[in-house]
Amino acid sequence: MAEEIAALRWDESPDGGDGPAVVLLDQTRLPVDEVELVCADVPALVRAIRELAVRGAPLLGIAGAYGVALAAARGDDVDRAAGLLAGARPTAVNLAYGVRKAQGAFEAAGRDGDGAGAAAALAEARRLHADDARASARMAEHGLRVLGELVPAGGYRLLTHCNTGALVSGGAGTGFAVVLAAHRSGALRRLWVDETRPLLQGSRLTAYEAARAGVPYTLLTDNAAGSLFADGQVDAVIVGADRIAADGSVANKVGTYPLAVLAHYHRVPFLVVAPTTTVDFGTPDGSAIEVEQRAGGEVTEFSVPYAAGACSAPAAVAYAVAPVGTEAYNPAFDVTPPELVTALVTERGVASPVSGDSLVELCGR
Repeated sequence: MAEEIAALRWDESPDGGDGPAVVLLDQTRLPVDEVELVCADVPALVRAIRELAVRGAPLLGIAGAYGVALAAARGDDVDRAAGLLAGARPTAVNLAYGVRKAQGAFEAAGRDGDGAGAAAALAEARRLHADDARASARMAEHGLRVLGELVPAGGYRLLTHCNTGALVSGGAGTGFAVVLAAHRSGALRRLWVDETRPLLQGSRLTAYEAARAGVPYTLLTDNAAGSLFADGQVDAVIVGADRIAADGSVANKVGTYPLAVLAHYHRVPFLVVAPTTTVDFGTPDGSAIEVEQRAGGEVTEFSVPYAAGACSAPAAVAYAVAPVGTEAYNPAFDVTPPELVTALVTERGVASPVSGDSLVELCGR
C-alpha cells in the first residue's frame, strides 16, 4: 500500500526558518511533481487557497484554522487575518467554520500576548485536523453500508467527479474514502473518474490517488458520462460537497448537477458524502448559496505543469485554446437540489431522503 498522502501539516521551523509555517502539498503541481509549498504568513496561505494549491471543503477548514494559529504565532492582527482567510473562497462553508473555531479559541484564551492565545488556536486547529480524520473513517463505514443496501449484488462500478480523497481531508477523504473502503473489501469492480474540467481535478488528483492506492480506475471526459449511464456501466455516483443548504441542496464542483440529472433519469443511486460541518443551516436553500465565479482564463487557456527541475520556468505553462478576447463562463460550483440526491452520507449517519427535516434530525439541530 502506498504511503498516505499528507496534504497539509504544521511545521514549527521549516528548513530552519525563524518561525512556524503551514506546509502544503502543492496540488497545482500534481500529478507531475510532489512539491511542498511553505506558507510562512497568512497572505501566502490565502494565495495558496485562491490558487487551489490547497482545496477541498474539509481541508480548507483545517487550513483556515491553522492560518489563524499562524497569525497568532506571528503576532499579527488575528481578526484581520481571519477575515482574509474566511473570504478567500466563498462557497466552501468549512473554510469559514475552521477560521471561526480557531479564532474563538484564540479569543477565549484572553488575547493577553503571553502566547496562550496562539497555543489555543493551534490546539484547536490540531483538534479539527484529528476530528476530520475520524469523520473520514466513519463516512467510509456508513457509505459502504449504504452501497451494500442500494447495490446488493456487489462488484460496484462507481462514478466520481472532482476530487474527494486524502487531498481534501485530514483522513482518507469523503467520497473517495467510501471508494477505498469498497476496494479494500473486494467489492469495487471499477472507478470511473471524470476529468473534471476546466482544472482537471479528476485526472490530475483523483487518478493520482487511485493509482497510489491500487484502485482499478478509468478516466473519462466529463461529457462521456452520459454514454456510460446509457450503456448500464454505472452502479452508483459518489461525490463530495462544498456546502449543503438547510433544505438539502448541495453545492459541489461544477458538473455535479448534470451527473445528478443523468443518475435520476437512469435510476442510478446518487450519493453525496460530506462531514456535517459542510451543512450550513444559515443558508436556507440552494438559491442562497454564493457560487464562486473564477477567472475566464481557466477555460480559455490550458495549463500544463512543468516537471520539477526540468527547467527554470514557472510551475506551469498556459496554452491558448480559444481566440484572444473570448469571454468565458466559469462557475466553480453548481447546485444540486435535494430531490436528486439519493442519500447524504456523513460521519453521524445517513440522511435519506434528503430534506430539511432529515438534516435537522441527522445533525441534532
